[in-house]
Amino acid sequence: MRIGSHVSIAGGIWLAPGNAAKVGAEVFQIFSRSPHGGPVKPIDQETQEKFAAEMKKYGLDTFYIHTPYFINLGSVKNNIYYGSISVLRQELERGSDLGCRAVMTHIGSFGELTEKQGLERVVMALDKVLEGYQGTTQLLLEISAGAGRIIGDTFEEIAEILDHPKFKKRHLAVCFDTCHAFTSGYPLRNEKEVEKTLQQFDKIIGFERLVLVHANDSKSDLGRHLDRHEHIGKGFIGLEGFRALVNHKHLSKLDWILETPKDDPKDDPDNITILKKLRGD
Repeated sequence: MRIGSHVSIAGGIWLAPGNAAKVGAEVFQIFSRSPHGGPVKPIDQETQEKFAAEMKKYGLDTFYIHTPYFINLGSVKNNIYYGSISVLRQELERGSDLGCRAVMTHIGSFGELTEKQGLERVVMALDKVLEGYQGTTQLLLEISAGAGRIIGDTFEEIAEILDHPKFKKRHLAVCFDTCHAFTSGYPLRNEKEVEKTLQQFDKIIGFERLVLVHANDSKSDLGRHLDRHEHIGKGFIGLEGFRALVNHKHLSKLDWILETPKDDPKDDPDNITILKKLRGD
């Protein structure tokens, strides 16, 4: 189990490994571009070499990419829908160029579509994203908080996408966000609740499809469907919940990425330290 955080690429994407090392991260996550859109700097040969050198310099070998916020694979607006498909494929290719373990994405919203129509549109989009893809970076779907008509707030919705025949050989997988799962209605406040929730996950989705954990406490209570991240132990999940999570027999084998608030330079190091103590370091 490696614990890290989402870090900045300001000044150059190759600066991310150093930023991760500064906060004591053993693994890290980045946006490879602005999360809000705009011009994209290419991953050229020089960038690849500089990034690889920095990874080696700081003794890091694994990182993840988070896709931009505007991704919506359920949109009925063609510019958003096809733009999302294009950006997702670009991020997989960019990740492969940099040696990224996996690209993680939010799925989008049903909008005015029925759930059936929305899921069919998502499947079609992901099929287009992965068509002919030969890269090494895996695509992960993140469990959502489910505000409004956001897709992926239940294990069943995620499973319906993953189980589609189109993806039998494409190895789509999952990112489990603790805040999102909790505020979607899956209890995680103690060992008993964690065990019950993760047994559900394994039965419906399967641990073999779980690649990454986003470690976030929740500012909103169970089942509120509000995506509000909190520092570890200071939210409604609490320290007892995270002690059970970090020591779970399956989750303890995965990489963990913090997306907790960054109000102070000490926030990331403090949250990383808390998680390490909970796992027994």
